[in-house]
Amino acid sequence: MSTVNIETNLGNITFKLLPELAPETVRNFEKLAKDGFYVGTLFHRVIPGFMIQGGDPNTKTDNKGSWGMGGPGYNIKAEFNSRSHLRGIVSMARSQDPDSAGSQFFIVITDSVFLDRQYTVFGEVIDGMDVADKIVNLQRDGNDCPLEKAQMLHVTVE
Repeated sequence: MSTVNIETNLGNITFKLLPELAPETVRNFEKLAKDGFYVGTLFHRVIPGFMIQGGDPNTKTDNKGSWGMGGPGYNIKAEFNSRSHLRGIVSMARSQDPDSAGSQFFIVITDSVFLDRQYTVFGEVIDGMDVADKIVNLQRDGNDCPLEKAQMLHVTVE
């Protein structure tokens, strides 16, 4: 079983990857993580009672207007599966097009089963939900961007 450790400036979040549910999504995430893609990116969208979202390379800039729009320069095909979006699930973010995910992902803070079979579940937090809770409760602006940076300092796959 592969695990991902996200070291943030607010603490660490560790999640196990679920390749049996989403093999291509896991492969893509592992490649991006191993290439250092996520280093320096922010959890740029936090919605209490719902989720925290990160993985956008645009968050390495101060241009908040571009946050949430960035990716690796390609999209991956959705791998919807039967795993429910319960607290601690890690899933791919996307636009309206189901096959528009690339690098952005979110961690579910509160059971959100309305997302089931519409977003690709590819991981489950095994340690650090207290850190995710800390991040989701940061003060935020009108666009759900935290006022304090929640930055990914290192993302490793073991």
